[in-house]
Amino acid sequence: MTDKREKLGYIGLGLMGTPMALRLLEAGHELSVWGRTPAKLTPALYAGAAPAASPAAVAQGSEIVFTCLSDTEAVAAVVFGGNGIAEGAGPGKVLVDMSSIRPDAARDMAARLAAETGMGWIDAPVSGGVAGAAGGTLTVMAGGAEADFARVKPVVAHLAQRFTLMGPNGAGQATKLINQVLVGCAVAVLAEAAALATRAGIDATRIPEALAGGRADSLPLQQFFPKMIAGDFFQEAHLRTMLKDLDTVQALARETATAMPMCATAVELHRLMVQRGFADDDSTALAKLYRPEPI
Repeated sequence: MTDKREKLGYIGLGLMGTPMALRLLEAGHELSVWGRTPAKLTPALYAGAAPAASPAAVAQGSEIVFTCLSDTEAVAAVVFGGNGIAEGAGPGKVLVDMSSIRPDAARDMAARLAAETGMGWIDAPVSGGVAGAAGGTLTVMAGGAEADFARVKPVVAHLAQRFTLMGPNGAGQATKLINQVLVGCAVAVLAEAAALATRAGIDATRIPEALAGGRADSLPLQQFFPKMIAGDFFQEAHLRTMLKDLDTVQALARETATAMPMCATAVELHRLMVQRGFADDDSTALAKLYRPEPI
């Protein structure tokens, strides 16, 4: 069976889910959608998606169901709550959860879904932001059975330039936490560096160009630093979302007795911004902490 014949479902059409759903439609897939906020379904419906009455209905009419939800609790409710995915699940179907949730929860829910319904589970959190979702260039970190991974890989290829199976269920989520450590700490350091460059009297806008190709170069430098200098905090990822993920990192660090002092600092800087009312700002808004005007 080719991926063109797969009937797909998508639940969670937010900043990331909407462009991913649109890409699946553009690739010629039959797609049903459901969301807790019906207005968010409009772009997908306009592009040809079919509305479903519930997550159960999505699962019943689909062979592969994608979810992209806010947190662990939201995933549990959509999968196992009333009229949830589990009620429409069955053998031969696969759930691809692109949410960022706790690794232990991914393992437990995957085992429960398989035991109760026979439906497979691939935890598949993503990195790459809204631009990556729209362009199909996401990096996806997977956990699950090799057979389920192989089954969904041709479909995920429409969404990602890299799709790597890291191990059994939970491994994808653990890998995403490593990603968030690196990105969250990078954003915190870049905010400091942007302030120093500005106050040192150099042309801070040229820093990415000047450092390109050197050991300090990185995608965060090239993508985030110009936004910090310009004060262009276009919403790519909510501060509250990064804080949620970094809090999960700290929980895993405690479980594994791993010292993470740099991450701890990044966590508290993000928490400070959330407490000051910037939960829905982009992560690059961390640069506001170093501006002379009060925030």
